[in-house]
Formats: sequence, C-alpha cells, structure tokens
Amino acid sequence: MSILTTFSREHAEQIISSAGWLSHLPASLRALILEHAHLQRLDAGETIYRHGDSMGGIYGLVAGYVAVNLAPPGSMARLVHLAQPGGWTGEGCFLTGQPRRVGLEAVSESWVMHVPLKSMEHLASLDPNIIRAFAMITIISADLLIRMVHDLQKRGGDRRVASVLHRIVWPDNRPITISQDNLGIMANASRKQTNAALQKFATEGWISNGYRSITVTDADSLRLFSEMPIGD
Repeated sequence: MSILTTFSREHAEQIISSAGWLSHLPASLRALILEHAHLQRLDAGETIYRHGDSMGGIYGLVAGYVAVNLAPPGSMARLVHLAQPGGWTGEGCFLTGQPRRVGLEAVSESWVMHVPLKSMEHLASLDPNIIRAFAMITIISADLLIRMVHDLQKRGGDRRVASVLHRIVWPDNRPITISQDNLGIMANASRKQTNAALQKFATEGWISNGYRSITVTDADSLRLFSEMPIGD
C-alpha cells in the first residue's frame, strides 16, 4: 500500500487549506466550500477531464502529481504545468457556462478535492459574493500563466529548465515525477539542452536525479541561476 492511500479527510483538508486558493479565503467560507467537496483518489494515468469536455466543477490537488495540458482551439494539447498541493482549476465552466478549456491528467497516484458544478451554483445562490471567491481561481491561474510566459522568454535552455523546476517544486522538496522529455516540453528546450542542464544542476548540488523523477535540493539557487543573463 502506498503512502497516498492512507490519507484521511482531516489530513486532506489541512493540506488543501494551507496553500493556494483556499488559504486566501475567510475561514467561514473555506469551511463552507469544503462541506461540498468530495475527496477522490486517482490512479496514475487517469484523465480527470479533457479540453472540450462537458461542463463540470473544480478540482484541488491534495497529493500526487497532476499534469495541466493546454493548447489553443484546433491544436494538440501539450503539458504546460505540474500542479502543486493547494492548486485549483476548473472554474471556467461555472463562470462562462462553456465546456472545458484545459485538460487534467494524474501523472501518479493522486488525491484531489472535487466541488461539483451543482454545488458551486448552489453556494452562489446563497450568496452572490461567493462568485468572486470562485473567480479568484482564475486570477491565481492568470498569475501563473504570466510567470510561465516570462520563463519561456528567457534566453538559454538551461535558464528555462531551471525556471520550470523552480516553479513546480513541492514545498517539502519531495521527488518530482517527470521525464526529461516532458521537462523539455515545459521548458521549450531540446533533449540535449535539458540533459545538459540537469547534469549541471546535479553537479552544483541543486538537484538529484532518480528514475523518471527529480528532487530539487536547492530551489533558491535554481531561481537565481534562471534570472542570470546569458554570459554571466
């Protein structure tokens, strides 16, 4: 039995409330939303939803790794981010009344909190101000997208790889389940650039490599390196 299968409801609520969207809400509203949230276990490779799927509610990551896949209409979705504990998404259906615009997939065994669309609509009917709370998820996501664009505009594949690793690192520095190919996709770096960057970071002591996993041991150094201009 894996560690993830031992999660209690109380432990899950503590994790999901300590970071991300829920941590910004008043305690009373946070408790109200959690009353309508369902704790779900996902198997590795399980699809939560795809771009274009029918409307649904929001999902918040408690544990494990969930891939966020994104693309403009008519293009193939690609991996752009690995969610961190406390991260939520899926509010677009509630705000627009339109189908899903992104895709979510469990990379490993994972646990999520799910608030169904009907529950979101019920809460909004009780207090229209709750709509603002759900809309805050969009603002948090927009801030993340701004950072992603900023990271991808950096010159040097090694800088972009460092930026991605810093962005997806977990608070407790546990191993990140990701292949070099997927890391390269997220960083818009070639296989050669990605491999060379990881070797450099390991030599510097900023990361350690495992089988299809990377453990960040010095996130601050990765961030500082990612911001250094080429030539320094």
